[in-house]
Amino acid sequence: MRIDWLHFTPWASLAGGIFIGLATALLLLANGRVAGVSGILGGLLRPAKGDFAWRVAFIAGLFLAPIVWLTLRAMPPAQIDHSPALLAAGGLLVGIGTRFGSGCTSGHGVCGIARLSPRSLLATACFVAAGFVTVYVVRHVLGGAP
Repeated sequence: MRIDWLHFTPWASLAGGIFIGLATALLLLANGRVAGVSGILGGLLRPAKGDFAWRVAFIAGLFLAPIVWLTLRAMPPAQIDHSPALLAAGGLLVGIGTRFGSGCTSGHGVCGIARLSPRSLLATACFVAAGFVTVYVVRHVLGGAP
């Protein structure tokens, strides 16, 4: 493994982690809700009474954050090396995985681990293992990008 020292951003990464932690703690303390993005988004499809506004505000914040960032700095360049069909298939598989896993990396990996939830510890270990296997298969078995 090589570290790209030109793009190594430990302080920005630390600040981002602190902000994520503060936001999830605030949502839990203020609303009694876990900041699992797939659950929050899924709750918009069949919202309970009085359960819509905070979900919309949360999702809107995800879309507005890059716009706010643009007022401070330029966005880093994005490079997408795969077809829209492959990206859509990957997104579909992630969506299916969040249903089978009863949540996503934000719910299990950030909030669940912080609460020492055994189910979340196992789910996060499975997410990471699946990522390792996927990268190995794509790079070494199928001969994809290094």
